[in-house]
Amino acid sequence: MIDIDRIRADTPAARRLAYLHNAGAALMPAPVVEAMKQHIDLESEIGGYAAADRESGPLESVYGSVARLLNAAPDEIALTENATVAWQMAFYALQFRHGDRILTAEAEYAANYVAFLQVAKRTDATIEVVPSDASGELDIDALERMVDERVKLIAITWVPTNGGLVNPAAAVGRIARARGIPYLLDACQAVGQMAVDVEAIGCDMLSATGRKFLRGPRGTGFLYVRRAMLQQLEPPMIDHFAAPWISREAYRLRDDARRFETWENNYAARLGLGAAIDYALDIGIGPIEQRCRMLASRLRSSLASISGIRIRDLGRAPGAIVSFTMEGYGAETIVSSAAAAGITIGVSSPSSTRIDAEARSLPPVVRASPHYYNTEAEVDRLIEHLAGLTRR
Repeated sequence: MIDIDRIRADTPAARRLAYLHNAGAALMPAPVVEAMKQHIDLESEIGGYAAADRESGPLESVYGSVARLLNAAPDEIALTENATVAWQMAFYALQFRHGDRILTAEAEYAANYVAFLQVAKRTDATIEVVPSDASGELDIDALERMVDERVKLIAITWVPTNGGLVNPAAAVGRIARARGIPYLLDACQAVGQMAVDVEAIGCDMLSATGRKFLRGPRGTGFLYVRRAMLQQLEPPMIDHFAAPWISREAYRLRDDARRFETWENNYAARLGLGAAIDYALDIGIGPIEQRCRMLASRLRSSLASISGIRIRDLGRAPGAIVSFTMEGYGAETIVSSAAAAGITIGVSSPSSTRIDAEARSLPPVVRASPHYYNTEAEVDRLIEHLAGLTRR
């Protein structure tokens, strides 16, 4: 059982804000902030190199924390500046040529899709979007029909940024593994709010961020690369950490996933990421997921009762991102009005998931994303505020 009182005591801003913007950047708990502050203080006292040397044990343990979170091995983990860098290092390590096919989902994130476009422009590979089923999830039967020997990558976003949809990641993994197709999974909005087991999912590569539902600092991310896949990938960029310079004319790539890293890093942020993951694991991902779904369900059911509000979420079992529009009010106006009332929510633009937004004629949508440290009363505050707008 989650000790909400203790967790909220570790989250000072919760005393003054109903913070429901965890799909953007969650509030960091006190142990995460303290881990970062202590390392910055240490750097100021003895210098950055000496501080990293002194904290080499805790810094090394971050790999183990990520591995435990994902059910992976530490040598399959690379730590990066953010999720975009993690995803790009994996994607651009793959080789494409004329006639190759990249399969993705309708709700694919903009940062990923523009990378597909760039590679397609360079190589004449093609990008093909797997249609969604009646629920809005990626259609597994359609994916199976689209697979052939020219498909060189399946890359999808597990939980899209613009709503509650949870794509069937493990079902995609079974198809990819059976056909020997590399599978890259964007798990930015999944890690921290639901269980993530790379063995059960069957993905070859997975990227994620620290700042969202993991409650870590900005400027942190990580990449998982399945050990069997690792030796097939040469990073698009390397330095002497990723690939030691072994002779005048040669380098040797590292044998582990750290071949996707560089030598210089923000060690305070890395320690914050490790503290955030350990904090979540100590609570338990199962209880976290259960509470996130409960709060999101409460929010959706209450929104459905307000005249003029249209819930924009998809999927059979939506997660903790709740998206909606409100007749007569733009998304930015709603967000600003809520902020004035001490409630933090966000906006998702159509340009972030253009294919899905155009297919559904979506305007900018309001995005409310509760997390386990939120209370039912905070969800109700948002509902009461929105209901008040309709009475004006």
